[in-house]
Amino acid sequence: MSETKTLLRIAALALMWGSSFFWIKLGLGALSPVQLVLARLVLGAVVLLALCRLFGNRLPADRRTWGHLAVAAFFHNALPFLLFAIGETTVDSGITGVLNSTTPLWVLVVAPMLGVPSRMTAVRVTGLIVGLAGILLIFAPWQASGLLSWGALACLAAAASYGFAFVYEGRYLSGTGVSPYALSGGQMLLASGFMLLAMPFGGLTPIHLSPVPLIAVLILGVGSTGIAFVLNYQLLASEGAVAASVVGYLLPVVSVLLGAVFLHEPLELRVIAGMLVVLGGVALTRLRKREQGTFTPASTAAPETERRPLAPATD
Repeated sequence: MSETKTLLRIAALALMWGSSFFWIKLGLGALSPVQLVLARLVLGAVVLLALCRLFGNRLPADRRTWGHLAVAAFFHNALPFLLFAIGETTVDSGITGVLNSTTPLWVLVVAPMLGVPSRMTAVRVTGLIVGLAGILLIFAPWQASGLLSWGALACLAAAASYGFAFVYEGRYLSGTGVSPYALSGGQMLLASGFMLLAMPFGGLTPIHLSPVPLIAVLILGVGSTGIAFVLNYQLLASEGAVAASVVGYLLPVVSVLLGAVFLHEPLELRVIAGMLVVLGGVALTRLRKREQGTFTPASTAAPETERRPLAPATD
Protein backbone atom coordinates (compact mmCIF):
# COMPACT_ATOMS: atom_id res chain seq x y z
CA MET A 1 0.00 0.00 0.00
CA SER A 2 2.89 2.36 0.80
CA GLU A 3 4.46 1.72 -2.61
CA THR A 4 1.10 2.38 -4.30
CA LYS A 5 0.83 5.74 -2.50
CA THR A 6 4.37 6.63 -3.59
CA LEU A 7 3.64 5.80 -7.23
CA LEU A 8 0.39 7.78 -7.16
CA ARG A 9 2.17 10.80 -5.69
CA ILE A 10 4.90 10.56 -8.32
CA ALA A 11 2.33 10.32 -11.12
CA ALA A 12 0.32 13.27 -9.77
CA LEU A 13 3.45 15.41 -9.35
CA ALA A 14 4.65 14.53 -12.85
CA LEU A 15 1.32 15.66 -14.31
CA MET A 16 1.14 18.88 -12.24
CA TRP A 17 4.76 19.94 -12.63
CA GLY A 18 5.11 18.62 -16.18
CA SER A 19 2.08 20.61 -17.30
CA SER A 20 3.21 23.75 -15.43
CA PHE A 21 5.38 24.82 -18.38
CA PHE A 22 2.31 24.66 -20.60
CA TRP A 23 0.30 26.83 -18.17
CA ILE A 24 3.21 29.27 -17.83
CA LYS A 25 3.30 29.69 -21.60
CA LEU A 26 -0.41 30.54 -21.63
CA GLY A 27 -0.21 32.77 -18.57
CA LEU A 28 2.53 34.90 -20.12
CA GLY A 29 -0.07 36.05 -22.63
CA ALA A 30 -1.57 38.27 -19.91
CA LEU A 31 1.11 38.76 -17.26
CA SER A 32 4.80 39.58 -17.11
CA PRO A 33 7.09 36.89 -15.66
CA VAL A 34 7.23 38.62 -12.26
CA GLN A 35 3.44 39.09 -12.15
CA LEU A 36 2.88 35.47 -13.17
CA VAL A 37 5.15 34.05 -10.47
CA LEU A 38 3.64 36.28 -7.77
CA ALA A 39 0.09 35.27 -8.75
CA ARG A 40 1.13 31.61 -8.77
CA LEU A 41 2.69 31.80 -5.31
CA VAL A 42 -0.15 33.77 -3.73
CA LEU A 43 -2.74 31.33 -5.08
CA GLY A 44 -0.66 28.42 -3.83
CA ALA A 45 -0.34 30.02 -0.39
CA VAL A 46 -4.10 30.60 -0.17
CA VAL A 47 -4.82 26.95 -1.04
CA LEU A 48 -2.27 25.63 1.44
CA LEU A 49 -3.40 27.87 4.31
CA ALA A 50 -6.98 26.75 3.66
CA LEU A 51 -5.84 23.10 3.83
CA CYS A 52 -4.00 23.83 7.08
CA ARG A 53 -7.19 25.21 8.58
CA LEU A 54 -9.24 22.32 7.23
CA PHE A 55 -6.96 19.66 8.73
CA GLY A 56 -6.22 21.56 11.94
CA ASN A 57 -2.53 22.10 11.18
CA ARG A 58 -0.61 25.10 12.47
CA LEU A 59 2.26 26.90 10.80
CA PRO A 60 5.72 26.27 12.35
CA ALA A 61 6.40 28.22 15.53
CA ASP A 62 10.22 28.09 15.85
CA ARG A 63 12.60 30.49 14.13
CA ARG A 64 14.95 27.75 12.98
CA THR A 65 12.26 26.10 10.85
CA TRP A 66 11.27 29.47 9.37
CA GLY A 67 14.92 30.09 8.50
CA HIS A 68 15.12 26.79 6.62
CA LEU A 69 11.78 27.55 4.95
CA ALA A 70 13.17 30.90 3.75
CA VAL A 71 16.06 29.12 2.01
CA ALA A 72 13.64 26.58 0.50
CA ALA A 73 11.24 29.33 -0.59
CA PHE A 74 13.99 31.17 -2.45
CA PHE A 75 15.65 28.19 -4.17
CA HIS A 76 12.54 26.02 -4.76
CA ASN A 77 10.02 28.75 -5.56
CA ALA A 78 10.94 32.39 -6.10
CA LEU A 79 14.21 31.94 -8.03
CA PRO A 80 13.42 28.93 -10.27
CA PHE A 81 9.82 30.01 -10.92
CA LEU A 82 11.08 33.37 -12.13
CA LEU A 83 13.91 31.83 -14.19
CA PHE A 84 11.50 29.44 -15.89
CA ALA A 85 9.00 32.23 -16.60
CA ILE A 86 11.78 34.35 -18.12
CA GLY A 87 13.14 31.38 -20.06
CA GLU A 88 9.77 30.55 -21.58
CA THR A 89 9.64 33.95 -23.27
CA THR A 90 12.28 32.60 -25.71
CA VAL A 91 12.15 28.79 -25.28
CA ASP A 92 9.34 26.36 -26.15
CA SER A 93 7.50 24.91 -23.16
CA GLY A 94 8.41 21.36 -24.21
CA ILE A 95 12.12 22.18 -24.21
CA THR A 96 11.74 23.85 -20.82
CA GLY A 97 10.35 20.59 -19.49
CA VAL A 98 13.24 18.60 -20.90
CA LEU A 99 15.78 20.93 -19.27
CA ASN A 100 13.89 20.64 -16.01
CA SER A 101 14.35 16.87 -16.20
CA THR A 102 18.04 17.37 -15.36
CA THR A 103 17.01 18.07 -11.74
CA PRO A 104 17.86 14.51 -10.55
CA LEU A 105 21.39 14.98 -11.90
CA TRP A 106 21.75 18.17 -9.89
CA VAL A 107 20.43 16.38 -6.79
CA LEU A 108 23.24 13.84 -7.05
CA VAL A 109 25.79 16.62 -7.45
CA VAL A 110 24.49 18.69 -4.51
CA ALA A 111 23.83 15.84 -2.05
CA PRO A 112 27.49 15.21 -1.11
CA MET A 113 28.05 18.97 -0.71
CA LEU A 114 25.37 19.08 2.01
CA GLY A 115 26.57 15.89 3.67
CA VAL A 116 23.72 13.72 2.37
CA PRO A 117 24.86 10.19 1.43
CA SER A 118 24.35 9.55 -2.29
CA ARG A 119 26.52 6.42 -2.74
CA MET A 120 28.11 7.45 -6.03
CA THR A 121 28.82 4.09 -7.68
CA ALA A 122 30.38 3.60 -11.10
CA VAL A 123 26.88 3.10 -12.49
CA ARG A 124 25.71 6.45 -11.12
CA VAL A 125 28.79 8.24 -12.47
CA THR A 126 28.04 6.68 -15.86
CA GLY A 127 24.48 7.96 -15.52
CA LEU A 128 25.73 11.49 -14.91
CA ILE A 129 27.92 11.34 -18.02
CA VAL A 130 25.10 9.93 -20.15
CA GLY A 131 22.71 12.58 -18.81
CA LEU A 132 25.13 15.38 -19.64
CA ALA A 133 25.52 13.94 -23.14
CA GLY A 134 21.75 14.12 -23.51
CA ILE A 135 21.77 17.78 -22.43
CA LEU A 136 24.36 18.55 -25.11
CA LEU A 137 22.21 16.76 -27.66
CA ILE A 138 19.18 18.83 -26.64
CA PHE A 139 21.10 22.13 -26.70
CA ALA A 140 22.79 21.25 -30.03
CA PRO A 141 25.49 23.92 -29.62
CA TRP A 142 26.88 23.01 -33.03
CA GLN A 143 23.80 24.61 -34.61
CA ALA A 144 24.32 27.94 -32.76
CA SER A 145 20.62 28.83 -32.88
CA GLY A 146 17.32 27.96 -31.28
CA LEU A 147 17.99 26.00 -28.10
CA LEU A 148 21.31 27.64 -27.30
CA SER A 149 19.99 30.86 -25.79
CA TRP A 150 19.87 32.86 -22.57
CA GLY A 151 16.35 31.54 -22.02
CA ALA A 152 17.57 27.95 -22.15
CA LEU A 153 20.43 28.74 -19.77
CA ALA A 154 17.93 30.35 -17.38
CA CYS A 155 15.88 27.14 -17.43
CA LEU A 156 18.98 25.04 -16.76
CA ALA A 157 19.93 27.30 -13.83
CA ALA A 158 16.39 26.88 -12.48
CA ALA A 159 16.78 23.08 -12.64
CA ALA A 160 20.04 23.37 -10.67
CA SER A 161 18.21 25.49 -8.10
CA TYR A 162 15.55 22.79 -7.82
CA GLY A 163 18.26 20.18 -7.27
CA PHE A 164 19.73 22.15 -4.37
CA ALA A 165 16.26 22.72 -2.89
CA PHE A 166 15.33 19.02 -2.97
CA VAL A 167 18.44 18.08 -1.01
CA TYR A 168 18.12 21.02 1.41
CA GLU A 169 14.44 20.30 2.16
CA GLY A 170 15.16 16.61 2.64
CA ARG A 171 17.97 17.35 5.10
CA TYR A 172 16.53 20.23 7.15
CA LEU A 173 12.73 20.18 6.78
CA SER A 174 11.57 16.62 6.08
CA GLY A 175 10.84 14.42 9.07
CA THR A 176 10.65 17.30 11.55
CA GLY A 177 7.14 16.39 12.71
CA VAL A 178 5.57 19.44 11.02
CA SER A 179 2.81 18.54 8.58
CA PRO A 180 3.53 18.99 4.84
CA TYR A 181 0.56 21.37 4.62
CA ALA A 182 2.13 23.68 7.20
CA LEU A 183 5.61 23.43 5.68
CA SER A 184 4.31 24.13 2.17
CA GLY A 185 2.06 26.96 3.38
CA GLY A 186 4.88 28.71 5.22
CA GLN A 187 7.18 28.22 2.24
CA MET A 188 4.69 29.79 -0.18
CA LEU A 189 4.11 32.76 2.14
CA LEU A 190 7.83 33.49 2.25
CA ALA A 191 8.23 32.97 -1.50
CA SER A 192 5.38 35.43 -2.11
CA GLY A 193 7.24 37.95 0.03
CA PHE A 194 10.40 37.47 -2.06
CA MET A 195 8.45 38.12 -5.25
CA LEU A 196 6.83 41.26 -3.82
CA LEU A 197 10.36 42.64 -3.48
CA ALA A 198 10.88 41.97 -7.20
CA MET A 199 7.72 43.79 -8.31
CA PRO A 200 9.51 47.10 -9.14
CA PHE A 201 11.71 45.14 -11.57
CA GLY A 202 9.20 43.97 -14.17
CA GLY A 203 6.04 43.59 -12.13
CA LEU A 204 4.45 46.97 -12.84
CA THR A 205 3.74 46.48 -16.55
CA PRO A 206 0.11 46.58 -17.82
CA ILE A 207 -1.94 43.39 -17.42
CA HIS A 208 -3.86 42.13 -20.46
CA LEU A 209 -6.83 40.28 -19.01
CA SER A 210 -8.37 37.42 -21.00
CA PRO A 211 -10.02 34.12 -19.97
CA VAL A 212 -7.43 31.59 -21.17
CA PRO A 213 -4.35 33.09 -19.42
CA LEU A 214 -6.31 33.67 -16.22
CA ILE A 215 -7.52 30.05 -16.16
CA ALA A 216 -3.94 28.92 -16.80
CA VAL A 217 -2.64 30.97 -13.85
CA LEU A 218 -5.42 29.60 -11.62
CA ILE A 219 -4.52 25.99 -12.46
CA LEU A 220 -0.83 26.80 -12.07
CA GLY A 221 -1.32 28.29 -8.62
CA VAL A 222 -3.82 25.82 -7.17
CA GLY A 223 -2.53 22.58 -8.67
CA SER A 224 1.08 22.93 -9.79
CA THR A 225 2.02 25.03 -6.74
CA GLY A 226 -0.34 24.49 -3.81
CA ILE A 227 -1.30 20.81 -4.00
CA ALA A 228 1.94 19.78 -5.71
CA PHE A 229 4.18 21.01 -2.90
CA VAL A 230 2.21 19.06 -0.31
CA LEU A 231 2.89 15.93 -2.36
CA ASN A 232 6.53 16.97 -2.65
CA TYR A 233 7.01 17.10 1.12
CA GLN A 234 5.20 13.78 1.54
CA LEU A 235 7.60 12.18 -0.95
CA LEU A 236 10.61 13.74 0.74
CA ALA A 237 9.46 12.41 4.10
CA SER A 238 8.87 8.87 2.89
CA GLU A 239 11.52 8.44 0.19
CA GLY A 240 14.30 11.03 0.59
CA ALA A 241 15.62 13.69 -1.82
CA VAL A 242 17.16 11.42 -4.44
CA ALA A 243 14.11 9.17 -4.63
CA ALA A 244 11.67 12.10 -4.69
CA SER A 245 13.48 13.62 -7.67
CA VAL A 246 12.42 10.63 -9.79
CA VAL A 247 9.46 12.83 -10.73
CA GLY A 248 11.89 14.72 -12.97
CA TYR A 249 12.14 11.67 -15.22
CA LEU A 250 8.51 11.99 -16.27
CA LEU A 251 8.23 15.76 -16.72
CA PRO A 252 9.63 15.90 -20.29
CA VAL A 253 7.05 13.42 -21.54
CA VAL A 254 4.20 15.53 -20.16
CA SER A 255 5.57 18.95 -21.17
CA VAL A 256 6.74 17.99 -24.66
CA LEU A 257 3.45 16.31 -25.55
CA LEU A 258 1.38 19.23 -24.23
CA GLY A 259 3.52 21.75 -26.10
CA ALA A 260 3.30 19.77 -29.33
CA VAL A 261 -0.44 19.02 -29.17
CA PHE A 262 -1.87 22.28 -27.83
CA LEU A 263 0.75 24.90 -28.73
CA HIS A 264 1.80 23.32 -32.04
CA GLU A 265 5.44 23.47 -31.02
CA PRO A 266 7.89 21.51 -33.23
CA LEU A 267 8.82 18.05 -32.01
CA GLU A 268 12.14 17.34 -33.67
CA LEU A 269 13.74 13.91 -33.74
CA ARG A 270 16.91 15.33 -32.18
CA VAL A 271 14.97 16.68 -29.18
CA ILE A 272 13.25 13.33 -28.69
CA ALA A 273 16.58 11.53 -28.89
CA GLY A 274 18.14 13.94 -26.38
CA MET A 275 15.22 13.45 -24.02
CA LEU A 276 15.64 9.68 -24.19
CA VAL A 277 19.37 9.96 -23.49
CA VAL A 278 18.74 12.21 -20.47
CA LEU A 279 16.10 9.82 -19.15
CA GLY A 280 18.48 6.92 -19.66
CA GLY A 281 21.18 8.76 -17.75
CA VAL A 282 19.02 9.63 -14.77
CA ALA A 283 17.62 6.09 -14.79
CA LEU A 284 21.17 4.79 -14.38
CA THR A 285 21.70 7.12 -11.43
CA ARG A 286 18.69 5.50 -9.77
CA LEU A 287 20.29 2.05 -9.73
CA ARG A 288 22.03 0.71 -6.63
CA LYS A 289 24.16 -2.40 -6.48
CA ARG A 290 23.15 -5.18 -4.11
CA GLU A 291 25.69 -7.20 -2.21
CA GLN A 292 24.93 -10.21 -4.46
CA GLY A 293 26.02 -8.21 -7.50
CA THR A 294 22.62 -7.44 -9.04
CA PHE A 295 21.18 -4.00 -9.56
CA THR A 296 17.89 -2.67 -8.18
CA PRO A 297 16.14 0.72 -8.37
CA ALA A 298 17.31 3.07 -5.63
CA SER A 299 13.74 3.70 -4.51
CA THR A 300 13.46 0.08 -3.32
CA ALA A 301 16.93 -0.12 -1.84
CA ALA A 302 17.56 3.36 -0.45
CA PRO A 303 19.82 3.64 2.60
CA GLU A 304 18.14 4.29 5.90
CA THR A 305 19.70 7.76 6.06
CA GLU A 306 17.68 8.77 3.02
CA ARG A 307 14.34 7.47 4.33
CA ARG A 308 12.43 9.34 7.00
CA PRO A 309 9.07 8.54 8.62
CA LEU A 310 6.05 10.48 7.50
CA ALA A 311 4.96 13.25 9.82
CA PRO A 312 1.69 12.59 11.67
CA ALA A 313 -1.58 13.36 9.91
CA THR A 314 -0.06 13.88 6.48
CA ASP A 315 -2.42 11.68 4.47
